[in-house]
Amino acid sequence: MDDSDQRQEIGQTSNEEDLRWLSKFKEGNRRAFDFFVRKYQRRLFGIIYNMTGNKEDTADLLQDVFVKAFKAMGSFKGDSQVYTWLYRIATNTTLTFLQKRKARRALSLENFSPDDEAVPEFLLKDPKGEKGDKQTLLKELQEKLNEALQKLSITHRTVIVLFEIEGMNHAEIGKILGCSEGTVRSRLHYAKEQLKQLLKDYLEK
Repeated sequence: MDDSDQRQEIGQTSNEEDLRWLSKFKEGNRRAFDFFVRKYQRRLFGIIYNMTGNKEDTADLLQDVFVKAFKAMGSFKGDSQVYTWLYRIATNTTLTFLQKRKARRALSLENFSPDDEAVPEFLLKDPKGEKGDKQTLLKELQEKLNEALQKLSITHRTVIVLFEIEGMNHAEIGKILGCSEGTVRSRLHYAKEQLKQLLKDYLEK
């Protein structure tokens, strides 16, 4: 079994567990909702924070997300995975919040470790020449990346968050944002090209 098969199997197992708790909730066990709060609150906090850059706003929005999910879960038909459904609620709630305030806040990369294999591919070189200490470069890049991301539209920033930080594939992002995979690829390509231009001094040649 290769890595993709293993990830798919893990995802299927996780969704089967979600569906069991969903059934309990629909049968009237409202405490079953606590399972979803415990399982997803950290991940949802991360995505919201990476979109807003503000912990107080994130805490308020996360509470709104779970209130909306609690009210809607009884009518959830299971036509998508539960985590996809929750991410969609979180993403749409946050987008609405940002659009209303016309916010253009910095995206934080605090959740990246210098040893994390998921560090974006544009984390690259010391603009002064040789590759330096990864911890130092990461800190410097975070500041520059935050500045660059503020220049992207909310829509393109969201795609970057979901793909680069949350590690979602094009199909998952499309389901969350309600658009085609082609649209996701187009937005992601545009966002990356813009970031590459803005961060050209930090890119590998």
